[in-house]
Amino acid sequence: MAETIMELKGLKKSIKNKPIIKGLDFTIRSGEVFGFLGPNGAGKTTTIRMMVGLMRMTEGDVIIKGHSIKSNYKEAIKHVGAIVENPEMYPFMSGRKNLVHYSRMMPGITKERIDDVVRLVGLEKRQKDKVSKYSLGMRQRLGIAQALLHNPSVLILDEPTNGLDPSGIREIRAYIRKLAAEEDVAVIVSSHILSEMELMCDRIGIIKNGELISIQSVHDAIEETDEKEILIEAEPLREAEAIIKKKTEGIVTVRGEEVMFTATREELPDIINHLVAGNINIYGVTITRSTLEDKFLDLIGDGAIE
Repeated sequence: MAETIMELKGLKKSIKNKPIIKGLDFTIRSGEVFGFLGPNGAGKTTTIRMMVGLMRMTEGDVIIKGHSIKSNYKEAIKHVGAIVENPEMYPFMSGRKNLVHYSRMMPGITKERIDDVVRLVGLEKRQKDKVSKYSLGMRQRLGIAQALLHNPSVLILDEPTNGLDPSGIREIRAYIRKLAAEEDVAVIVSSHILSEMELMCDRIGIIKNGELISIQSVHDAIEETDEKEILIEAEPLREAEAIIKKKTEGIVTVRGEEVMFTATREELPDIINHLVAGNINIYGVTITRSTLEDKFLDLIGDGAIE
């Protein structure tokens, strides 16, 4: 079992006697990428601010590597690296000189450690270029390198793919997975791009109205629904539709040259056998699995997604 790096214990926040965060309890483990999801106003950013001591908590505590943010802030926070949206760097300096500059603010960071983080984020060939010449994706990678300089046990990334094109998003996703595996860092990612969270994260926590309503592995979240949407390309189409309607209780519709319906994995072989027995030609079967977005919207409803 992986080591618990961060633990939220009964975390609460009230502003003018109005409860904003209503008692969060969960743990983050080493080497995992943990996705933090919630609709607008759910309390994600407030929670992250309390995690790193930027906002005072009303009740509860955050424990990082056995140290309390509340009572031993200096010891707790030294295990944390974080970037929020677009990291700020000196554009007139090279990427490497930026890292050297930041390294002087923290004791014990060696030239070898700077080499390590440059390699980890894939900036070896561009480290001597001025940051003003970097793409947004490269600046994000440099920001991650800077956050990793002091060997943190937990890395908090608020919207790390914000403003990136698809290529840049894929780049950052790959580096986040890589550093979790190679550095054994616990990574907490806040993002509104649900398809990316599905590809990037090991577990997700979904927050709504200041309460944690679900926390589970991404695989479990998207696989727990028994029923799947199924498309069968068949001929003759209307006869296929009639046979399927007899074998399933769900809605059966014709879309183009396909019959669309919902059924469980266990029901599908029997339906196909009846189609074959009814002299129906089958040209293709497509099963559409549930997505993280489906699960998310099931839990929080069709509200705005942050």
